Amino acid sequence: MPASTPHVLCSSLSFAWPDGSEVLDGFQLAVGPGRTGLVGLNGCGKSTLLRLIAGELTPTAGHVTTSGDIGHLPQDLVLDTALRVDEALGVARTRVALHAIEAGDPAEEHFAVVGDDWDVEERVHAVLGRLGLAGVGLDRTIGEMSGGECVLLRLAALLLARPSVLLLDEPTDNLDLHARRRLYDAVEAWTGVLVVVSHDRELLERVDRIADLRDGAVTWYGGSLSAYEEALAVEQEAAERAVRAAEADVRRQKRELADAHIKLSRRKRYGQKMWDTKREPKAVMGQRKQTAQESAGKHRVMHTERLADAEDRLDEAVRAVRDDEAIRIELPGTRVHPGRGVLVLRDLELAHGARVRGEWELRGPERIALIGRNGAGKTTLLRTVAGELDPVSGEAAARVPVGFLPQRLDVLDDALSLVGNVARVAPGATDNGIRARLAHFLFKGSRADRPAAALSGGERLRATLAALLLTEPAPRLLMLDEPTNSLDLSGVRRLTSALESYEGALIVASHDTPFLKSLGITRWMLLDGEGLQEIAPGQLPDARAGG
Repeated sequence: MPASTPHVLCSSLSFAWPDGSEVLDGFQLAVGPGRTGLVGLNGCGKSTLLRLIAGELTPTAGHVTTSGDIGHLPQDLVLDTALRVDEALGVARTRVALHAIEAGDPAEEHFAVVGDDWDVEERVHAVLGRLGLAGVGLDRTIGEMSGGECVLLRLAALLLARPSVLLLDEPTDNLDLHARRRLYDAVEAWTGVLVVVSHDRELLERVDRIADLRDGAVTWYGGSLSAYEEALAVEQEAAERAVRAAEADVRRQKRELADAHIKLSRRKRYGQKMWDTKREPKAVMGQRKQTAQESAGKHRVMHTERLADAEDRLDEAVRAVRDDEAIRIELPGTRVHPGRGVLVLRDLELAHGARVRGEWELRGPERIALIGRNGAGKTTLLRTVAGELDPVSGEAAARVPVGFLPQRLDVLDDALSLVGNVARVAPGATDNGIRARLAHFLFKGSRADRPAAALSGGERLRATLAALLLTEPAPRLLMLDEPTNSLDLSGVRRLTSALESYEGALIVASHDTPFLKSLGITRWMLLDGEGLQEIAPGQLPDARAGG
């Protein structure tokens, strides 16, 4: 790849955490211009790889080379709440110098700071406008902005810096549909090297290629997410056929080896009989015996080697089949009968100003999608129903046990193991019973003894969901706040599968429309300045639309 071409190269790259946990070993990667979607299971090293490329982590071996500057938008973005917007955008010094010159101060240092960037404020406002932040003043502080606005602000800073390589790690987490639309537009307009880690299907439909990180290596697929999934389905079908053929070959080789043993035994018995009856001269019988043994030995070795080869081919075929297990939920105690009252909201005024006017009721095993723009009050409403916040006025009355999966996944005690966390909320359960239930959430054997602090984002969500559902009594109303934020594509499929078997009532607050549509939603509720109102699926904002 020519040195002048924007690129990322990872050569024999290895990385391990201080506790010895290996993430990458001899890893190779070459990324050129265009939009690359990096996908893979939770914990496979996607975020770590981006941090290595960005220079935030030091490899234990190998090296990373890139062309030009690198811009990195991390998954867990933390900005100083006291920062002004222009400081977060990296233009504060230039603005101060520009304003000083405009006020009549001819000091040389002001001109040196401004350089050729006389239109800095116009450029900033243009970028902010493209990202839907036109109303954000440059003198505001970060503490006055929502989490979604902070993500877009960080992206605006990266776009203003014009890096050669842009790395985005789950950039649509915490963004509402309108903000996601702005980010999609920015991604589609990018002309350099872009590597994006995401589970957002809409975003991954806008990339040029997919890099699938699995078992410490990348496999490339041309096209968007849909093309990747189609190619992967064809590969997996072929891999499963190869397994069936290899299994048949192993069975055949075992039969042939058994037949060889039977023939050898017969020859031995015949030879012994001839020896015992001394029907032929001793020298002749000895020669025949030696020849038969050599022939039988070669025959046995040949069939043994064929069986070993067949078993090796079977092992290789099995490794090519992806075994992404599904979460299983079998909790008869969560069932809610049709018509049973589950939740009532009456003239509810929430903290921070959101309202639910009149009376709203959830009955039976309904599945509610709670949508609305960032800052509309969705999280506040869920926390109020869960009893974590008191309403300013009105009533939020749950008629059944409630489980709440918060966006921050801070339900678990990090100092305890997964078994310990479940035992804390289900004191009547036996150790074996807890382990059996955790196995349904893919925490088998020693994995159930890991401390909560050591879990990846996707593992933490599974563990938190397990702890909630295994609580005594089990929740009959389950509320999830942006549950797909920490999940890879496989994790989203697992969560969808798990929720399909949940028999209680469900309220899910999410900006991930494809995920919501996969849950069998019965009512779509929009929380906005007018309160809580039911809308038809056709009224959902179109994330692909412009404007």
